[in-house]
Amino acid sequence: MMTDQDLLYTLALQHVPNIGDITAKRLINHCGSAQAVLKEKKQNLLRIDGIGSVILGDLQNTEYLKQAEKELEFINSNHFIVSYFKENDYPDKLKHCIDGPILLFQTGNINLKQQHIISIVGARKITTSGIAFCEDLVERLVPYNPIIVSGFAYGTDITAHKAAIKHNLQTIGCLAHGLNTIYPKVHKRYMADMEKNGGFFTDFWSSDKFDKRNFLKRNRIIAGLSEATIVIESAEKGGSLVTADIANSYNRDVFAVPGRTTDSQSIGCNNLIKHQKAHMLTTPIDIPYILNWNLEDDKKPVIQKQLFVELEATEKIIYNYLKQNEKQQLDVIAINCVLPIFKVASILLTMELKGVIRPLPGKLFEVV
Repeated sequence: MMTDQDLLYTLALQHVPNIGDITAKRLINHCGSAQAVLKEKKQNLLRIDGIGSVILGDLQNTEYLKQAEKELEFINSNHFIVSYFKENDYPDKLKHCIDGPILLFQTGNINLKQQHIISIVGARKITTSGIAFCEDLVERLVPYNPIIVSGFAYGTDITAHKAAIKHNLQTIGCLAHGLNTIYPKVHKRYMADMEKNGGFFTDFWSSDKFDKRNFLKRNRIIAGLSEATIVIESAEKGGSLVTADIANSYNRDVFAVPGRTTDSQSIGCNNLIKHQKAHMLTTPIDIPYILNWNLEDDKKPVIQKQLFVELEATEKIIYNYLKQNEKQQLDVIAINCVLPIFKVASILLTMELKGVIRPLPGKLFEVV
């Protein structure tokens, strides 16, 4: 665990101009700690790749240490949690992002251990159909107990957070400002519910001025926390497309909901799919199928043999096929059962929830 002394110097380094998270990590790894960086001799620092006279001058400015003292006082007085990129409590997936923040501030009751984590982003002016798709997506994923991450902004963000709250899923809002404020103010009403089961992340200080350009920096945390980013709707340009690009740069999965070519709020999603930057998301089952999620055995209902009669007609077809042919992939099942792939995917999820089949690595399915 970091001491106050360690945190003080790391805060100071974090706030030095012209030093981003990549350079800060390089300096810390070279010198051993933020305190060592700020006390290192000038000639030794100049030997580090990317360190020039401008950065060096800022590093030796004691003003940033004074500013760090004020921020440390703010953190301690509010009992905020701080995660350091070298420690175990730092989000594991974000730890693998080269530009992940060296310090991450949080509130609430966030537990990222052994959890599926997805980010849901999209247009601020979300359409009625976009809201319906987002709400249905979250509801259909409830059996997998995912953490829902978004940016707590208008439109898609707050729709995703509210859907998670409704279904008692953990949800995390990534903020583009310090923890001493909230934007937009109208969303303050949702903070208590989010902090009961989830909370907020930010790498901005309480003294950082609110700036809309901060949203783009914030987006790297949204993408970095998650194994997949889902874009519900987007115009031709927008912050959610930036998040998708960042997720791709982290080698994470990206999903986009397609729409009509004449719909302005579908252009961005359609382009992501057209340029092969995202999986096409047409049904919620696409998420666990492509990400190869498995329902936990202890959450599966116990199925008695007589329950077989409660299967639907198409479920019986698939069940009989798998019983005769053992392990099979989704597209093979669809071809041999003469059913559309999208329909088979949905049926397989229903059968999995009933406990009569189970998914296997390699996107295979078999009878229980």
